[in-house]
Amino acid sequence: MTARTTIAIATTAGACALALGATAPALAGPGQAEDKGMVSVFHGIPGMTVDVYANGEELLSDFKPGTVTDPQSLDAGTYDIQVFEAGQDPDGSPALEEQVKVPEGGNATIAAHLSADGEPRLTAFANDVSTVDAGTARLTVRHVAAAPAVDVRAGGQALFTDLANPDEDTTAVDAGSVIADAVLTGTDTVAVGPADLKLKEGTSNVVYAWGSAEDKNLALATQTFSGMDSTPTAVHAGVTGSAVTPNSSDQWLTWVAAAGLVTATGALVARRAAVRRG
Repeated sequence: MTARTTIAIATTAGACALALGATAPALAGPGQAEDKGMVSVFHGIPGMTVDVYANGEELLSDFKPGTVTDPQSLDAGTYDIQVFEAGQDPDGSPALEEQVKVPEGGNATIAAHLSADGEPRLTAFANDVSTVDAGTARLTVRHVAAAPAVDVRAGGQALFTDLANPDEDTTAVDAGSVIADAVLTGTDTVAVGPADLKLKEGTSNVVYAWGSAEDKNLALATQTFSGMDSTPTAVHAGVTGSAVTPNSSDQWLTWVAAAGLVTATGALVARRAAVRRG
């Protein structure tokens, strides 16, 4: 099945304006060019290694579930993204097709994942890379799994409640190690986890709950941004320590050179779930 929608992340002077009218956190890092956007991609469709094309040019091949690319600084513009099963003829029908607008000054992760009812989709999330207080780290959880709503626990205590696909929730926590899991909302039935999260001071940590409850392959993947008092960089992310897809940075740079960009003008419409503060 081919899904076709438009995803756009809106930014104004380095901040994201949400479709719901809420004020979003600052996104652009110091020194980031205003005509650029930082973009990474998370693959959360289980059992499906894919090739990804942008404006007809291959940018990622054999992209495996549970991995995320390093963020890259891209020219602002519009990209036609097509996702095919690995090795499939790109002249055929893609498994997923979206038009994605990369905004000026933004920092975003585009997640390819399953909807709550198991359909493939793309969701663009704005990454909060604003500064955090001394001794703390930022923790964000994104529900991108074909699964019911969950409560997210840290050290056995509820941190976020009733988190549904494709929503996210975020809060500041004390830096250090924490055991986290997700249980079905209102119960003690563990849906995914536990996972040992190491949250370093001055980092922004994103945890993706992905996979399918029906297929019993729910898992967690992580993405970490560091240097919240400077332009952030991301470290390798994946499930249970698996690394980022090899050469993903080189492939993204090839995309920038090969894809014909359309300059984005005016305000872009935000497509991300509202962040609920705990």
